Amino acid sequence: MPCSIDLVKGLMIGATYIESPNHNERPEDCSINLLVIHNISLPPGQYGSGAIFDFFQNKLDCTQHPYFETIAHLQVSSHLLIRREGTLYQFVPFHKRAWHAGASSFLGVNNCNDYSIGIELEGQDDEEYTSSQYQMLSEATRALMQYAPGITLDRIVGHQQIAPDRKTDPGASFNWVYYRSLI
Repeated sequence: MPCSIDLVKGLMIGATYIESPNHNERPEDCSINLLVIHNISLPPGQYGSGAIFDFFQNKLDCTQHPYFETIAHLQVSSHLLIRREGTLYQFVPFHKRAWHAGASSFLGVNNCNDYSIGIELEGQDDEEYTSSQYQMLSEATRALMQYAPGITLDRIVGHQQIAPDRKTDPGASFNWVYYRSLI
């Protein structure tokens, strides 16, 4: 079944919703016109744990892995997460500003969180993403393009494109040509 969005709640129908506190209101009169693709794995290079959910809810247990001590102070969340097997989770309603991009700029407009939607793929820069992830990502993208018509193919970017001095995701392993062909 193709993805669709509950326009009142701002939630992707079929996604498991787990509320993150790491969001706030978008600026008034700000239209959503950018989609940012990220990657995440916690601990780095490990998949399937609940650590991403804990991280996005500010509940990360620092005793579980040494890396967690370095990120526990951060308050971040994307709108969506797509796990390796293609399952879809939502943490922030689309009409809210999720804290996913940090210091960022696209085409000279700063603060990409104000006008973007962020999607995390469970993965890392140098490891292939799964076909299930590409399928779900393309379905979610089509629904988001209908929800926010300002998101066009040329306004879908990687985190590294809006914060090139500090971010590298989704990395060289992300197949942009294949992804765009699915949209």
